[in-house]
Amino acid sequence: MMAETHRPRSVRTGFWERSLRGWDLTFYGMSAISAVTLVLVSTGARTLATGLSALAVMVSAYVTLGRRGALRGDHRLTTAYLVIMMVAVTVAVRSSTVGTLLLFIGFSHIWFFAETRRGGIAACTVLTVAVGAALLVEGDVPTDQLGPVAGQLAVSLVFAIMLGLWITLVSERSEERAELLERLEATQHELAVAHHAEGVTAERARMAQEIHDTLAQGFASIVMLAQTVIADVARTDAAAATRRLALIEETARENLAEARGLVAAFSPVALDGADLADALDRLAQRVGAETGMTVVVEIDRAATARLGRADEVVLLRAAQEALTNVRRHAHATEVRVTISEDGGMVRLAVHDDGVGIGAGSAEGYGLRGMRSRVDAVAGQMSVRAAEGGGTVLDVAVPAVAR
Repeated sequence: MMAETHRPRSVRTGFWERSLRGWDLTFYGMSAISAVTLVLVSTGARTLATGLSALAVMVSAYVTLGRRGALRGDHRLTTAYLVIMMVAVTVAVRSSTVGTLLLFIGFSHIWFFAETRRGGIAACTVLTVAVGAALLVEGDVPTDQLGPVAGQLAVSLVFAIMLGLWITLVSERSEERAELLERLEATQHELAVAHHAEGVTAERARMAQEIHDTLAQGFASIVMLAQTVIADVARTDAAAATRRLALIEETARENLAEARGLVAAFSPVALDGADLADALDRLAQRVGAETGMTVVVEIDRAATARLGRADEVVLLRAAQEALTNVRRHAHATEVRVTISEDGGMVRLAVHDDGVGIGAGSAEGYGLRGMRSRVDAVAGQMSVRAAEGGGTVLDVAVPAVAR
């Protein structure tokens, strides 16, 4: 029921600090009222001095023990304050019945500083009994009034206990809500950090896939062409070497454009200002010039017209990866790239006449990245050996409704 400042500052700590400021104002205000009342109604200097002294001791104990203990969460200080407070109230009551005003302070402070409900009930009972005994010893209560006074004290005790339990319950609920708010904020922060990390990881994976699908393939083409140029030079075939050097320059320029596009987060450069059919035509011409393969492109333009921009990117990247794999592994002489519409799906097929994919072959990084792209647009993908030899890559994405 006290502030625990040994914990890091939090909503809970702030709640108790604000509560303590309220207790300060109430305590000092009631102490001032009690002091003024003692001065006005006291019948003798000794009585006044005793009452004011008891009040001064209680105020000093609150400042040096009670309040400090509440701020530090030190139960030894607060317990010492409660003992001094109950003694001071009892002395004030014994000096004058006006001292009973201090019972309001006494009962409220018991419930604010007590560690447990049982402790609060016990302290309220002790204070009530002590005040009743002080009244009897002082003799301010006539014999015929003992019953009513005892009843009033009993009612005061019951009221103090019930009010204290209710205030304690409200305070604990407020503290629980504050702690739940802290946990919620901490969880939100952890989720934000996790989402940020997940986003960073996803962006790294996306960039890695983009680099693999563009720059890495371009550099592989440049390496292959450079090796062919060396062979041309060795054969003193200047014309062939010149053609391949021109292809190297063209591929390098395309790679540079792709790199700039990646930095600027643009769509593939091949689709910049062009549609998918044009981009595939240019890709086929370049692959044919680099490898000597026959690359046939058959495109249903009505089908490509039903593609969104994201779907065009997926199909272009799939065609690039498929042709790269054909060039590296298939030993093919001809490859056919087709796009058609089938049952609400726009389908890309890349069919080569090479050695064919082996049964149970594991997918490499490129195919895994391709499958991830296709899944992201709710598409379908398959790679299989073709009848009569070669391999067929099939990618289908949902057509945009007309």
